[in-house]
Amino acid sequence: MSGPAQCFGPRGVRRGAALTLVFAGVLATAAATGSLPRGSAKSESFATRSVASTVDRDEVADAAARAVADGKSGKEAAEEVVSRSGDRWGAVYDERQYEEFEQALDGSYTGVGISAKRSAGGQVEVARVQPGSPADRAGIEPGDLLRTIDGHRVDERPVAEVVALLRGDRTEAAEGSTVVLGTARGDRRRTETLHRARLTTEPVTVRRLGPPGSAASGAVMIEVDSFTRGSGARVRDAVRGAPSDAGVLLDLRGNSGGLVTEAVTAASAFLDGGLVATYDVHGEQRALYAEPGGDTDRPLVVLVDGGTMSAAELLTGALQDRGRAVTVGSRTFGKGSVQMPSKLPGGSVAELTVGHYRTPAGRSVDERGITPDLAVGSGAERRAETVLSGLGGGS
Repeated sequence: MSGPAQCFGPRGVRRGAALTLVFAGVLATAAATGSLPRGSAKSESFATRSVASTVDRDEVADAAARAVADGKSGKEAAEEVVSRSGDRWGAVYDERQYEEFEQALDGSYTGVGISAKRSAGGQVEVARVQPGSPADRAGIEPGDLLRTIDGHRVDERPVAEVVALLRGDRTEAAEGSTVVLGTARGDRRRTETLHRARLTTEPVTVRRLGPPGSAASGAVMIEVDSFTRGSGARVRDAVRGAPSDAGVLLDLRGNSGGLVTEAVTAASAFLDGGLVATYDVHGEQRALYAEPGGDTDRPLVVLVDGGTMSAAELLTGALQDRGRAVTVGSRTFGKGSVQMPSKLPGGSVAELTVGHYRTPAGRSVDERGITPDLAVGSGAERRAETVLSGLGGGS
């Protein structure tokens, strides 16, 4: 299973540029909480999603400057331009919101500790509850349905909007502010008043798989919830710290993206240099490369699903194209656009789509996603463990 340090794609691309790109414009409300922007891929047709357009940065800045000069909100003026542009992933933040965004990149956010997703029936469902969070203390559990937030129904709202309501993004809610949740568990309905708290996520968790004697015994599961700062190094350290004969099951399910630097560092844990992805910024071609010296021999299986998006898809595509891993699960989300932030007059920040990335073999991810080598619905983790054992990844 060794992966050659082979470079696919166009020649002459610029190496190592703009490594602080964020490949998920919804990270502040999604990556820190594990949610998706518009429902899960299971409940949304890939064919009907609009392709992200790019918007001229100068046009946004000029609109903000004119508004500020007239004594109006530069942020609102910029938002209007971005909204008209059709840039699906474009966003404008005021200074407080951008501070929250930056904190989310560090793995910190204000909220109640709920990760949401769209259920098979189209409702908003609790996917995960952070241990020790306000939601955990209130007894909210994965699988509970979110019916209302502060008395307003949420079943028809996009999941990102639901998460924003939980966090209080639209009301500038601070730590200690309250949010009233209406939930359902089977036939039971309940209402809980929660106080938002400053929470720190753990983007990478590591555990051994399988009881002694099982097919997966001795293998290591590395779960990556988001690519916040430091997550790539944690993946690398987990690989280096695993027993020499242990296979790795890299779980990227529900990973909504993050910083490209971290995804590239994670790729470097399994590759000995070579191309990770190419991308363009306003038409200028650039490339991202793995660092040399990664573990190219250890058996590797990558788990993905409809919640795997953005930087997590970049990593999946690199490992798949380079022949380094077997991918198992369901088709990924299909978010292959690149965003870059820019400061606007008045202090707000616009994060605008500037281009798209491709896998080492030149595949476009945007609106298509990545199809795993082995498509599995329910029981994907067990199937992945079996595949890993077949590759020699058990003890």
